[in-house]
Amino acid sequence: MSLTPAEQEVLERIDEELLVRITRELLRAPGQNPPGEEAATVAVLAAAGRELDLDVVTVPVEPGRDNVSVTLAGGNGPGLLLLGHTDVVPVGDGWTVEPYGGLVRDGRIYGRGASDMKGGLAAALAALAALRGSALSGSVELVAVVDEEETGKGIRAYIESAEHQYVGCVTAEPTELQTIVAARGDSYLQVAVHGRASHAGNPDGGANAIYGAAAVIAEIERLHGELAQAPHPLLGPATWSVGQINGGTGGSIVPADCVVVADRRLLPGESPAEVLADLERRVAALRLEDRGLTVELSMPMEMPAFETPEDHELVRVTEGARFDAGGPPMPLAGWTAACDGGYVARDLGVPVVVLGPGSVTTQAHRADESVAIAELVTAARAYALIALRLLGAAE
Repeated sequence: MSLTPAEQEVLERIDEELLVRITRELLRAPGQNPPGEEAATVAVLAAAGRELDLDVVTVPVEPGRDNVSVTLAGGNGPGLLLLGHTDVVPVGDGWTVEPYGGLVRDGRIYGRGASDMKGGLAAALAALAALRGSALSGSVELVAVVDEEETGKGIRAYIESAEHQYVGCVTAEPTELQTIVAARGDSYLQVAVHGRASHAGNPDGGANAIYGAAAVIAEIERLHGELAQAPHPLLGPATWSVGQINGGTGGSIVPADCVVVADRRLLPGESPAEVLADLERRVAALRLEDRGLTVELSMPMEMPAFETPEDHELVRVTEGARFDAGGPPMPLAGWTAACDGGYVARDLGVPVVVLGPGSVTTQAHRADESVAIAELVTAARAYALIALRLLGAAE
């Protein structure tokens, strides 16, 4: 589709110099989670929003951890939600550049969070700035929440207080500028096995919690194999993965306690509560009480999956805007990662797509993380076009 004069005018206002500057400022602000150091990033984002004459509101989630909303006001109709997060994973080892330096080299900007997802936040801000003066039927709101990388406290707090209506949500996570119409959800399950300690010279005098945990792990592995038989056409199968086990106090002591933590990826339509209930049934069938063991199961984190029909207006508009903004020819796709957009789809009933600069597979959560400046510009152009085409002109 060709650009209208009004669209062309807005795209010409996408300021690459501003976009690079904001990205670098965001990268120089720490935001590791854990432990939850988003405050500096929130301060930079809020200051940039005010500098651009946009409406900025911060809302406390926990002490020192605020969600931030940056809004371009429009008409009284439903608006467009641009969604992101201000936390990043810990820096980790292996860096050859300063993780918080915001280095610009060979057309890329380096730093922890460049792809996931401070570049996306900067692109959204640049789009809002370019849209100033446009007649829109609703507001365009960038919401950046805390704690996406851990337990989702920020998005859950936002959902509980959300007052606006939206025609759609674009989550600015790194997709290499591909339109994502479905994403798996995620949940963490914790299995605590309790037994009875005894001297290892008389192991039958105790109840070995690690043996019980091993039986649970074997059952989870069987469950993973069962799920592989029913893949989603875009997302593949739901999965189980045991990622952590902690138990025992020494080699000469029969362990009284053992805790297993597993990751369960969710497909659209799956209920986290039903996943937990199914594992409870499977563990009960192991009859660990016959070994003198007790088991406690919990789900400390759950993030829902989502799927938006390919023929939905949000998808059609996003795909057209992405291409017209200079995005590469790519098919609609699913995303095996999880994101906060699942909460928006499930709890607010708002259609969701994911589209952003950077790569979740080759850059996010890695040393020397970076994002291409050209992708930042294209993303900002796409977000602006999506807003213009979805919200249209105010009457």
